[in-house]
Amino acid sequence: MIFNDEIFTIEAITTKDSWRLCDFIVTNSDRLKRYFPKTLQQNLNPTLSEIFVELKVKKFINKNEFLFTVKEKSNRSIIGLCYVKEINWDLKIAELAYCIDYQFDGKGFTTKTVRYISKYCNEKLDLKTLQIIVHKTNSGSVKVAEKCNYKWIKTLPKEHTPPNEAPLDMELYELYYER
Repeated sequence: MIFNDEIFTIEAITTKDSWRLCDFIVTNSDRLKRYFPKTLQQNLNPTLSEIFVELKVKKFINKNEFLFTVKEKSNRSIIGLCYVKEINWDLKIAELAYCIDYQFDGKGFTTKTVRYISKYCNEKLDLKTLQIIVHKTNSGSVKVAEKCNYKWIKTLPKEHTPPNEAPLDMELYELYYER
């Protein structure tokens, strides 16, 4: 566990999380289909979630990608995810991607999570540049990036193609730590 609050915790994904993850994904499928289509497709039932979680645990152990769960403390249900991905260990750079349960949207959980994961990435993983890539219309995600001191860098043309949509321009935000 890397963060323990009165209401929620932030933890590395474990093999025990597959059922909870499936519940979270299915409950929030409408929210996830545009920006997390692969995660959604890989967690549509408990069997798929077991496979997904096993893969993510291996990636975590091998330091290829880090997936953290945000869990409600009272019942241990997953209420959010935060990925540390696209890691370049030579350049000490990685991308953060995050999502939150619709019932917890706008309550500050995502901002707290991104702050703690960013700090973890710098202090424990020695990453010096963290990126968040977001669509300009996703105002909640833009606010999270800005509240966590990520600075807008540039527009990335045709960076993300949601299912059944044309490619979207995305906004790049970065947070730098001293080298």
